[in-house]
Amino acid sequence: MSEDVLSDAFFDARERDLKKRLKPKRFEHARGVSKTAASLAETHGVDVRKARLAGLLHDWDKEYGDDEIRERARALGVDVDPYVLDTMPRLLHGPTAAAELERAYPDLPADVVQAIARHTAAAVGMSDLDMIIYIADAIEPSRDFDGLDELRAAIGAVPLEELFMMTFNHILLTLVERRRRLHPATVEVWNHYVARSRDAKAEKGTA
Repeated sequence: MSEDVLSDAFFDARERDLKKRLKPKRFEHARGVSKTAASLAETHGVDVRKARLAGLLHDWDKEYGDDEIRERARALGVDVDPYVLDTMPRLLHGPTAAAELERAYPDLPADVVQAIARHTAAAVGMSDLDMIIYIADAIEPSRDFDGLDELRAAIGAVPLEELFMMTFNHILLTLVERRRRLHPATVEVWNHYVARSRDAKAEKGTA
């Protein structure tokens, strides 16, 4: 008999599990992402139950250290760019969490699993749920950074993909300003969505 993974009972049980896995501040962050994702989903016509669950579980593997997460990725058979494995292991917590949760709970919807996997570095071809989790991770209530008010104010005022681009742009600029390494897919993702944005504006201009 399959388990109703979108039920309140399943959500509450995983929340209890998560509380044991994460430090208090990180646990509150996960809860904040869940609530923010649910709100974004309601605004943009996405399944609220999926959004709140993916938001809750997105940092399932966040407490692992660098060597631990590398080993976990190997053990779970996660396909990882060698450069990321070597230099940015902390970005693996999304893909490893997705792999582990999919194995532990086979009835998890594929789009929930994908949103968890993609929340760290994004990807070309983000679904609406993917974008919601990515955005919620950046703007949930405990976050505090320059430009946050602008992102929050844009909720409901711009299309979801535009809000995703605004969020991605802010994160990218922050990484560059801090001279942090970039995930190998970052430029590909940026170019993909810039092209989509320009195409959309061109179509609107000729409509």
